[in-house]
Amino acid sequence: MQSRYFSIHDFPQGTPNRELFELHETELPALAEGEVRIRNTWLSVDPYMRGRMSGVKTYVDPFVIGEPLEGAAVGEVIESRDSRLAVGDKVRHMAGWRDIAQLPGDQVEPLPSIEVPEQAYLGVLGMPGMTAWTGLNRIAEMRDGDNVLVSAASGAVGSLAVQLAKARGGTVVGIAGAPEKLEWLESHGIKAVSYRDRDTRQLTEALTAACPEGFDVYYENVGGVCLEAALNTLRTGGRIAVCGMIAHYNAEESAPGPSNLAMLLIRRLRMQGFIIFDHWADYPRFLEEVGPRVARGEIDYTETVEEGLERTPDAFLALFEGANTGKMLVRL
Repeated sequence: MQSRYFSIHDFPQGTPNRELFELHETELPALAEGEVRIRNTWLSVDPYMRGRMSGVKTYVDPFVIGEPLEGAAVGEVIESRDSRLAVGDKVRHMAGWRDIAQLPGDQVEPLPSIEVPEQAYLGVLGMPGMTAWTGLNRIAEMRDGDNVLVSAASGAVGSLAVQLAKARGGTVVGIAGAPEKLEWLESHGIKAVSYRDRDTRQLTEALTAACPEGFDVYYENVGGVCLEAALNTLRTGGRIAVCGMIAHYNAEESAPGPSNLAMLLIRRLRMQGFIIFDHWADYPRFLEEVGPRVARGEIDYTETVEEGLERTPDAFLALFEGANTGKMLVRL
């Protein structure tokens, strides 16, 4: 059986271009004992993948030039030599960026039984959802009534973070850019603030107007001017959970640190970065708490979908243009 997959031919500097990605076709070997073959139905693209294209090991190994790229995917088992997985099983794994995946069965996870569309396990009930829940509850230790600020608030992580925070009773403010993203936030009872064409002073003023008493928690997805303005508007004892800093992912030079970092000292703030893989043991608890709410329609989630394997690089690059609302997915 043949498989098509994407690789990269170089480690890019700055924003990657479409020509970086190459589509290949290969003949898969016969299944070894313990392996499974999966027809992928949905692929996930995520901002963290940009770091794996830099040729430098961070918290995860870089991609290998010429080898298949990797990412979360869901699909259906079409052949199995693993007794735990049967033909027809719906599963999740990390062999994305391809149409047919072949890998050891111990790297494959059957989808949970909650009645939601299967692609939800790549978004609101997958790594992005788990990241939102972990940042708020484990890292920022959000409490009932806390005022919460979230950057990239209409993205895959931020859109769940604002809803989880809203349910705890405090004022929730989301930072976004495009008018339709601001409208989505407002429609869910979230105060929306645009970062576009605003410097730190202007964004600080807008956030203060949205929440004059200040914030207890800042969920950081962006960095740059958003972080500086957040530091200006956090209350004494505030907590910052750093999930990502997408504003810097394609920077060709090191970005300067926040000019107002002294606010950490002045207001006795706590700022902590986290990697979701370190907290995956909590996934069953997250699923138990959030899964039924998603199934009942109590939590809204949006998806931006590209069609066909060939569009996977385009879907990935669109993340850095702010072209997605909610989770960016590729349907095969």
